[in-house]
Amino acid sequence: MGEGRSSLGHVVSVNTGAVEKLVLPNGATDSAIVKRPCRGPVSTVAFGLAGDEQADHVAHGGPDQALYAYSLEDYARWEVELQRTLTPGTFGENLTTFGFDPNDALVGERWAVGSALVEVSQPRLPCFKLAARLELPSFVRTFAERCRPGSYLRIVSHGTVASGDAIDLDFRPAHDVSIREFFRIYLDHSVDPSPLLAITRLSTGWHEWAERALHTRMRGRDDGAR
Repeated sequence: MGEGRSSLGHVVSVNTGAVEKLVLPNGATDSAIVKRPCRGPVSTVAFGLAGDEQADHVAHGGPDQALYAYSLEDYARWEVELQRTLTPGTFGENLTTFGFDPNDALVGERWAVGSALVEVSQPRLPCFKLAARLELPSFVRTFAERCRPGSYLRIVSHGTVASGDAIDLDFRPAHDVSIREFFRIYLDHSVDPSPLLAITRLSTGWHEWAERALHTRMRGRDDGAR
């Protein structure tokens, strides 16, 4: 562990997937949500992991969604609720973690994972492809209601990651906006979005969204005061 770092937990599984057909209620679509555990170290590449693919480069991938982390603890909660066994990679995550809650990570927080350095960027949003993966059409709503979105990550410096690697906290920003709170702000229009605008490392797209949401909120107040 480097100077100033503290231990968070470790990697249970590193998962990658190829684009394949995903069956939907009304047909099929291309998706790489089916991720499978890898053996040995996996190298990070420009916007993800070697051997990992994305079918939709608008909704997935890119610098702000290079990796996705989800916890084994949340898997255990879902297994109880859904009454089924879930294996790492089922939620489409690249890093299945253990020992801490990625939902409580602060936006802009940095983790040292294996020999790579990553940065928490944004929550995963409810997705019809995840519902299709689980064969549960109502899961989009369920996922939103449980507020366990997991964390998307940017790659700050490249390296390799593997099952068993420690995850150490390298940097924590001064604000208090967690991934869970970010998710709640997005879903609940009654919640003030302005805390997002104070985050230095908020992506351009989310900054624009927060500005629009704040404008809509203020306009609603003005209209209500008339």
